[in-house]
This record gives sequence, structure tokens and C-alpha cells, in this order.
Amino acid sequence: MKKRVLLLLITTVCTISLFAQAGKDTYQFLNLPTSARTAALGGTNVSLFDNDLNLAFNNPALLTDKTNNVFSLNYVSYLADINFGSVAYGRSFGKNNHMMFGMHYIDYGTFLGTDETDQLTGNFTAKDFALNIMYARTLPLGFTVGATFKPIYSVYERYSSFGVAFDLGASYHNDSVGFSAGLSLRNAGWQFTGYYSIDGAQHRETLPLDLELGISQKLKHAPIRFSLTLHNLQQWDLSYQQSASVNTDNTSSSEVPWYDMMFRHTVWAVEILPSKNMYLTVSYNHRRRKEMNVTDWKTAAGFAFGAGIHVYKFNVGFSLVPYQVGNLSYHVTLSTGLADFGIK
Repeated sequence: MKKRVLLLLITTVCTISLFAQAGKDTYQFLNLPTSARTAALGGTNVSLFDNDLNLAFNNPALLTDKTNNVFSLNYVSYLADINFGSVAYGRSFGKNNHMMFGMHYIDYGTFLGTDETDQLTGNFTAKDFALNIMYARTLPLGFTVGATFKPIYSVYERYSSFGVAFDLGASYHNDSVGFSAGLSLRNAGWQFTGYYSIDGAQHRETLPLDLELGISQKLKHAPIRFSLTLHNLQQWDLSYQQSASVNTDNTSSSEVPWYDMMFRHTVWAVEILPSKNMYLTVSYNHRRRKEMNVTDWKTAAGFAFGAGIHVYKFNVGFSLVPYQVGNLSYHVTLSTGLADFGIK
């Protein structure tokens, strides 16, 4: 992918960022769904206690003894030829202690640089990386607690940044009634080195903190499970400022009714579970719907669709997330238990 100027890169990065936090937080790639199932669930889920290794990226307390020795790869064909993905491996130590080691990244592509006189300066790239080291402990009565340590490295052309984030999570499940719940504080941390300095001092930005609470309930006499996730509970106002003027004094907040703002904190998902080896998912993210909505332009933004199946020794997941007409992202997940191949 060839681009002409660095400004287009900055515009792309801002597009990926959630609009309600435009210009506020750095490392917004941490909010991107790391697996096909998470994308199909609306972009996030902290309550689904289903022995899926990738769900721990949202809540480390979702690790179990059944994620032991599981290896997973995720790949996403995103917007504007942007790609991102993740890799993860789970390991348990006894019945109660569980760990996961993973990494997720985003590659914005290769850009053609020019100076202010439109002279070529050579190609450059832009990438973000985050390591994930997780630990969870199973407690009595169906409770689990967990934490994640995430070193972060970001480089855009000659500008680079380093930071650290932490996730803290708790979960509860009751298999007899098909109920589970989760609480997760994500991306608490610091940017140690900023992308640039001002008067010799590092320009540091805040991280995209997100407090999430969710519940999931499976029907007793039907293969259907519902999930509700409440996100960004630490911040009521998810509107953002916009202005056609360079003068920031002329900016004004978007006027959103309170009931609409409340709904923007929710993600709804429905799963159909024909068997233990298959799932079908559809979800609705109201915030994404509103922020991607264009007057007099039909769009399926806000909805997401996905499916997963167990084939031979592999679990394969696929999801489709529409943003605008012709702007779709495709998510693919492949995971397997290494014990099936004699690796213990």
C-alpha cells in the first residue's frame, strides 16, 4: 500500500480510534477485537466463560484449566489494507493456576514519504505491538480472578513510543443454570516515552482506560445464549468534539440525549449453539452504529456476524464486521490443543 504523506497515516490512525476518544488517548489499537469470536460478539465480551483462550484478551479471569496447552492464531483484514492479528498460548499449573502468553499487533502498511516541497524522502512503515502476560487463579464457588501485564511498543516512521498497560479481571460462572458474569478494568497504565518532545520534555498521553461489566445467560431448554456487555463505565459522556475551525475555542460537544448515551455503553449479542462444536453469533454495538452513521446513507454498521466450528483437531472461527457500504473487516481465528498432536 503506497501513500503520499504522513498526514494520511495520522488520519487513518484517528479513524481506527473510537471517535468518542479522538485526540484523547494513545494506543487505541488495544481496543480492537483480537479474535473472530470477540469481533462477532460486538467487539468485546468479559463474561463468556466458555474455555476460549482468546476471550482472556478482554478479561484475564476467563482463563481455565481447559485453555491449557492451547495455541491460537488470529488474523484480520481491516480497513484500507490495514492488517492486525494476535497469537496466544495457554498453560495451566494444576487445576487452579492458569497463564497465557500472547502478542497482538497492527500493521498500517508501507507509506511513501514526502517533504513540504513534495520531494520523495523514501518509504516508511507504521506498527503497534503489545505483549500479553496473563495469570488467573480459580477460586471456590465459581469465581476466578486474573491480571495482565502488557508492554507496548509503537513506531510511526521515525517516531516511536513505549508504554505499559495492565488489565484486572474477575469472573463468576454457574454451569447448572448457564449463567456467567465478568468484570474487567482494561488498559490502566502509562506511556513512558512519547512520540515527540516539547521544549525538551516528553509529550505523554493517557491510555484508553475501559471499565467493563458483562453477563451471559444460556436458555435452559434452547441452544441460545444471550450476552450484555457494559463498557466505558468510568466515563458517562462518550460524545466527542468536532470543529471546522482550527481555533479550538470554537469546538462544541455533540448533543446526545441521555437515553441514547446510556445505550451507547451497551453491546448486545446472541449466540446459537447447535452443538458443542459449533456456534453462530450476531451482535449489535450501538455506539459503533451511531458513530458510523451517515445521513441518507444506508449501513449495517453496529452489527457483527460470526460462526465457529470444530474441524478435525482445530477450532476455526470467522466473523464479518461492516462499517460502511463496501467497508468490511474480516476476522479469522485458528486454534488447537497441542496435546492432540502429542505435545504436552
